Amino acid sequence: MKLFNVTIKDILNRKKRVLYAATGVVVGTMTVIGILTVADAGQARIYDQLDKYGPNIMVTPAITSLDMSFGDLSLGMVAVGDNYIEESKLAEMKNIGNKILGDHLRIRTTSDLVALAPKLYINEQVAGTTVLLVGIDPRNETQVKTWWNVNRGRYFENPDDAVVGYMVANLLKVSPGDVINLNGTPVTISGVLDATGSNDDYRVFVPIGTLQQAYDKEGLVSSVDIRGCCTTCPIEKIADGINAAVTGVRAVAVKQVAAAEMDMMDRVGNTMLSLSAITLVVGMFGVVNTMMASVNERLKDIGIMRAVGASRRQILGIFTYEALIIGILGGVLGYLAGTALAYFIGPLIFEGISISWIPRYLPVSVGLATLIAVIATSYPALRATKFKVSDSFRSL
Repeated sequence: MKLFNVTIKDILNRKKRVLYAATGVVVGTMTVIGILTVADAGQARIYDQLDKYGPNIMVTPAITSLDMSFGDLSLGMVAVGDNYIEESKLAEMKNIGNKILGDHLRIRTTSDLVALAPKLYINEQVAGTTVLLVGIDPRNETQVKTWWNVNRGRYFENPDDAVVGYMVANLLKVSPGDVINLNGTPVTISGVLDATGSNDDYRVFVPIGTLQQAYDKEGLVSSVDIRGCCTTCPIEKIADGINAAVTGVRAVAVKQVAAAEMDMMDRVGNTMLSLSAITLVVGMFGVVNTMMASVNERLKDIGIMRAVGASRRQILGIFTYEALIIGILGGVLGYLAGTALAYFIGPLIFEGISISWIPRYLPVSVGLATLIAVIATSYPALRATKFKVSDSFRSL
C-alpha cells in the first residue's frame, strides 16, 4: 500500500478541511515571522541610528583633581596633568585599535579598522563674539560624524578654509566666501553645516594644522574621537588597551545609548514573541479540532483499510503524511503572510524602517509549522489507530 498516494488522494477529496487545518498553522507562523522580520529591520534601524550618535570612544587628557587642604582648612581643588594630548600618540592609539579589531574580526589587513578624529579646542573672539574654534582633520571627521551635511557652500578643500555651524553663521552673520581672522591668521568660510541639534551648531571648524600654527599649539590636540568599523566592535577592549598602553590619556567607551536602545529592543521582541507563542498554541488546538473531525468523518474508510489488512502503523503513517503536508503548506503560506504583515506593521512601530524579505526565515517558518502540525495531529492519529473494524462498520 502506497501510503503517500493514499494521503494525497484523500487530501484532494477534502480540500476545505485541509485548508481549515492549515489556516491555524498559517496564523501562528505568520505572527512569528512577522515579528522576527520587524525585529530584524528594527535592529538594523537602531544600528543605523547609533552611527549618528558620535564616536565609539572618546580620548581626553588624563587630568585628575586633588583636594588641597591644610589641617582642617580646605584650599580647594587643583587640577593635575596636561591639558593636551601629544599628537605623536595618535599612531599608537590607531595601532592598538587596529590590532584588537583585527583579532576580533579574524582578519589581517593593512587598511584602517578604526578612524581617529583629533580635535583642538580654542576659545576666541570673532567679530566681537566669543566662539569655540575646533581644529579637525576634515577627512577623518566625516568618518566619525557621518550625519554632517553642508547646507551652503562646500566642505574643506584648502588649509585656510573654515566650516561653521548653523547657529554660528546666523549669530556672526557670515556666509561662504567671508573671511574671518583667527589670531592674525585669515581663513575663508567655505561652507555652513546643516543644523544638527548638537553643540556643533555653535562651533567654527578649521583644519587642525592651521589652528595649531595660529595659536602655537603644534603637535598638541585637546581630545580624540575614535570609531570602529563595526557597530558591535569590542570598544571596551580598545578603550582598556589604550588606557593600559598610552600614558597621559583617558579613553572612555561611549556605549550607554547603544545599550539602552538594544535592551529596549530585546524587551519588545521578547514580549511580541511571547504573544506569538500564544497564537501558535491557539493555532495548534485549531488543527487538533480539525483533525479530530477528520478522523470521525473517515471512520468508515479507516474500518475498510483495517479490514483489508492495514496495520495501525500504516494508519498512523497516513495521518503523519497529512500533518507534514499541512505543516509545509502552512509554513510557506505563513512565511509569505508574515513578511506581508511586517511590511504593514513595521512602519507603525519604527518610523522610517525598511522591511525586506529575509530568506533565512523560510526554513524557520516551515520547520515550526511542520512541528506544530505533527504535534497537533498526534492525538487524533493515535485515536484513529485504536478503532476496531466492528466500531467502524457500526457507524454505517
